[in-house]
Amino acid sequence: VPALATERRFVQRLRECLEQERLSDGRYQLQLVPGGRVDLPVLEEKLSQLCLPPEMPCELVRIQDPVPSRAAHRHPPAQKLRDELRRLLGASWLEELERDVLHAWQRHGDLVVLSEDSFKAAPWQRLGSALWETVASALGARPVARRGRVMPDRMRTPSVTLLLGQHGWVEHVDNGIRYTFDVTKCMFSPVNITEKLYVVSVPRSGEVLVDLYASIGYFTLPFLVHAGAAFVHACEWNSHAVEALHRTLVLNGVRDCCHIHSGDSRQLQLRDVADRVNLGLIPSSEEGWPAACHVLKKDTGGVLHIHHNVETPPTLAPPQTMVLLAEWGSPEAASSAGEPWHPTEDGGEETLRARLRPEWQRWAEATAKLIQGLLAELHGRPWRTCILHIKAVKSYAPHVHHLVLDLECRPVLP
Repeated sequence: VPALATERRFVQRLRECLEQERLSDGRYQLQLVPGGRVDLPVLEEKLSQLCLPPEMPCELVRIQDPVPSRAAHRHPPAQKLRDELRRLLGASWLEELERDVLHAWQRHGDLVVLSEDSFKAAPWQRLGSALWETVASALGARPVARRGRVMPDRMRTPSVTLLLGQHGWVEHVDNGIRYTFDVTKCMFSPVNITEKLYVVSVPRSGEVLVDLYASIGYFTLPFLVHAGAAFVHACEWNSHAVEALHRTLVLNGVRDCCHIHSGDSRQLQLRDVADRVNLGLIPSSEEGWPAACHVLKKDTGGVLHIHHNVETPPTLAPPQTMVLLAEWGSPEAASSAGEPWHPTEDGGEETLRARLRPEWQRWAEATAKLIQGLLAELHGRPWRTCILHIKAVKSYAPHVHHLVLDLECRPVLP
């Protein structure tokens, strides 16, 4: 609802309307958003009852992170869940069950995914479906699922059991993009937001991109929706992820701007089309380097976004400022100090330490040299590679960091 909604009395009028008509369940409050607009937390099943004046145009959006009302702060969902479980169990409630009640959960749309170790004690099993209906009611969910361990296969298949509901398909809004997927068959990673924002920070209008490991579209969609890429070739070998990606492209109105290549990206037959290639696979995307080099435009080259997990042994030596050579294979490389290295990483103190790690520099330099040789071998003429940027996305374990190298690759003109 737009501009005049920012007037205090008008906001109060809207709030009273929602309460009187019982269009909101009271857990969330109206949100003032940029541009003089207000988000109204209306229950989905009550939308048909919402009547606003004709001079008050509105649009339907999903509020991914609604602001809790004061009443919700007084009765947080976790406490509400404990209260209802105590009533459900009555005299059977034991203090040791307190440890078995979930303290955190993940929400995707109206589906809640519980942690792997929640509700495993024997007394819970006797409650059957009543337990999951109570959990759904307390957490404001409909379907309920429980996460298990990720399968040790190359597709990182999730082990998620649906406890309540008919199917695992959900819709999740991330950075203004609507993703849809089956939580029992595909994973959604809410992290890496720094990298997602970075790759679309510069307009890509007119560019053709190849996303070698597209999954459900973590990077394919931001390139199309926010960066304005002309076309994306999305490669994915998990059939469930392919189905989710197709639905997500349709959901966001960009299906005609993407071709999905289903199958092993290492066998991709695409050639000479890409201005930019995303290699978003960890712990290493090295097996996709030949395919990435093949799809780059042979006459103009392009940029590779190379993901990799790099181990950094602990050291007590005082850190030294590091710089990267501007490019490999150029006459200036031997004498140029290049541009300062400014990787970023979540966490302030970690970011400062991250800038000074020589292992990351050595990995980037070695990768640039290998890619340069591979390009020369595949295309039959010399190429040069230039390290544009190195980013630390996150740490996976002590001394193991997920890095992204942005590498510019250009053929050497005669």
